[in-house]
Amino acid sequence: MASQSQGIQQLLQAEKRAAEKVADARKRKARRLKQAKEEAQMEVELYRREREQEFQSKQQAAMGSQGNLSAEVEQATRRQVQGMQSSQQRNRERVLAQLLGMVCDVRPQVHPNYRIAV
Repeated sequence: MASQSQGIQQLLQAEKRAAEKVADARKRKARRLKQAKEEAQMEVELYRREREQEFQSKQQAAMGSQGNLSAEVEQATRRQVQGMQSSQQRNRERVLAQLLGMVCDVRPQVHPNYRIAV
């Protein structure tokens, strides 16, 4: 009986070691997958940065002349706005005087369509 008990104990220990080896193998596999995923993510990020930089350089080359054009348009717009503001400042008093004159100088008259009822 003792040899049977010893054989069962050896089988249980062997099964336990096998389970531990399988668990270790699963852990190593999970670690390798995680590492591969991180490396792939870094590669994707590097590729995306390279493409973004390439796009920015092409865009800068294509838009360089247009960038100057937009700056010129913006400057011309600023000049026009300043001209309008200075014109408004110059003519403000005269326009206010005309408006006040029209509003305050009331001349009562009978409307041409008014008929006196008999």
